[in-house]
Amino acid sequence: MATPPHTIAYVHITAQSWQEGHICGQVCASNYQWEFCWQFKAKKLFISPALGRALIKEPLGRFLEQQDYQLEPGGDYEFLVRAKF
Repeated sequence: MATPPHTIAYVHITAQSWQEGHICGQVCASNYQWEFCWQFKAKKLFISPALGRALIKEPLGRFLEQQDYQLEPGGDYEFLVRAKF
């Protein structure tokens, strides 16, 4: 059986504030690179630049929701996206 398409996304956390309710960082997958800020109290995820944003928004949001308490500034993480970029 063929392996389903996938891409590994790499996340670097640059800032975090539980009081203000946000986690910010960078994510890259394939040849794309974005900066993000997740305002978890408001449940909003901001990603820039716009190029390729639709590819990463949903999987990054799921990753952040699942891992939020384990993410630390300066930390590097990765997750699997079930799509080929």
